[in-house]
Amino acid sequence: MNTPSWYDLLGVAPDAPADEVRAAWRAAIADLDPTDRRFGPLNRAAEVLLDPERRAAYDAELAAVEPEPAPEPEPEPEPGPAPERELVAAGGPARERRVVPGWLLVGVAVLTLLVAGSAAVVAATVPSDRSVDQASTAARSAAERAIVPILSYDAAHLDDSKAAAEGYLTGSYRKEYDKLFDGVIAANAPSTGTKVDARLVSSGVVRADDDRVQVFLLVDQTRTNKAEKQPVVYKNWVTVTMENVDGDWLVSGLDT
Repeated sequence: MNTPSWYDLLGVAPDAPADEVRAAWRAAIADLDPTDRRFGPLNRAAEVLLDPERRAAYDAELAAVEPEPAPEPEPEPEPGPAPERELVAAGGPARERRVVPGWLLVGVAVLTLLVAGSAAVVAATVPSDRSVDQASTAARSAAERAIVPILSYDAAHLDDSKAAAEGYLTGSYRKEYDKLFDGVIAANAPSTGTKVDARLVSSGVVRADDDRVQVFLLVDQTRTNKAEKQPVVYKNWVTVTMENVDGDWLVSGLDT
């Protein structure tokens, strides 16, 4: 029995575009608790299939393990000259000794050098798994710290709420955040008396390299306002893009 592929897990075709893969992944995890055993594999599938380079490598692996049709039987070789023989001892039995052409030995040596050289180039140019793992860990921790102030605010202390979030944002994304905060939250929260407290539930890395990491987070937001005295909890998922800016991991994008 063949092992299900990441495509099978998300229920998409091998040629499905990234938007379709992302939609299938979000739909698959929408109702799952982070402790569900399916949560990790689904995130892993999205992590691979939403990264063009990793997806290409994965597709190559799938193609390599696909069964090939049985080869056609080869015709019997024409009888040729008898192989060279060598006498073990005078009067002793003869045994066959196959002569390896010199050009074949040279070809094997050249091929070995080329493979070794290619491996050296790849090792020198591709980021190591360790460096990417370190970046992922640092970016994920930064995203977990940032998401609570970014998704929280208090109508009674809007300036403090805004300042708390801005420290976690890149310069370019801070402009977008300020537009949203001033145009929506600051314009409406004072009249409704709204207060939102965010709480991180779980997180996972979707894709990563040395300078940019996407982190998926599940967040509970508890809201109260003048009309709703009893707290109402909203369960949200957020994909945060973290960018390394002078050694600090900051939020450069947010998709909810």
